[in-house]
Amino acid sequence: MRPISASREGAPAARAGHRLREWAPAAVLFISGIVAWEGLVTALDIQRFLLPKPTEIVAALRGQWRFLWGAGLYTFGEAVAGFGAGSLAGVITAIVLARWRRLGGALLPYAVAANAVPIIAFAPIFNNWFGLISPVSKIAIAAVLVYFPVMANVLRGLTSVHPSSIELMRSYAAGEVATFRRVRIPNSLPFLFSGLKVASVLAMIGAVVSQYFGGLRTTSLGLFIKERAALAFFADAWAAIVVASVLGVAFYLSIVAVERAALRWHPSIRGGVAG
Repeated sequence: MRPISASREGAPAARAGHRLREWAPAAVLFISGIVAWEGLVTALDIQRFLLPKPTEIVAALRGQWRFLWGAGLYTFGEAVAGFGAGSLAGVITAIVLARWRRLGGALLPYAVAANAVPIIAFAPIFNNWFGLISPVSKIAIAAVLVYFPVMANVLRGLTSVHPSSIELMRSYAAGEVATFRRVRIPNSLPFLFSGLKVASVLAMIGAVVSQYFGGLRTTSLGLFIKERAALAFFADAWAAIVVASVLGVAFYLSIVAVERAALRWHPSIRGGVAG
């Protein structure tokens, strides 16, 4: 049997090795895709308005970096605010629907119908309600996109508890509040984080796309993309898309990190770390 100290020293190395094996294929694929992109655009003489070269996008990114980073952070702030508002509303709604099932059966179709409305339809309406250049309209659109996936996942987690767990709580004469606190809510946490990971991407998409319909030129990443593409500065537009993508990926990974920290007790997390 290995000494305990040796096992503890080897654990960080094992986790690092696991993460390296997990991310290596994605990194190789990403680099290969960039190289193939550059080579095919050059070899096939693809016009810039169809697809600029990665080297041209990098050059545009360097030239516009100060503006793109500032506008990206501002847009990211709108996405985070919408993410928070939509997630909170989704969690509260899921708890209410799980507690009162008849009410849930009546309200769920309306939530599905609202989720089916395209974002392009919401943007002009919210601009009229909250103001064309107000960040509130962008936050509201991001919140609408975030709301349904969080609500649906949390509701599934709250209602998919094994019947034996509910029977055990009833055998201890536990009330509905105690059952929610000790059984339903812990069971819903993996579902919650699944919804939050999807919502983090949707929030960034909602914030960027909503800016297509109005916003300040000094802070709107989406408006910059729209205007630069209209003026045939396609490399600049792609550079802004890269900034939005990087921020969106960072947002997603932050949710993953919180999930790993909060759900260390869950078999899926323990198995992923140990494997």
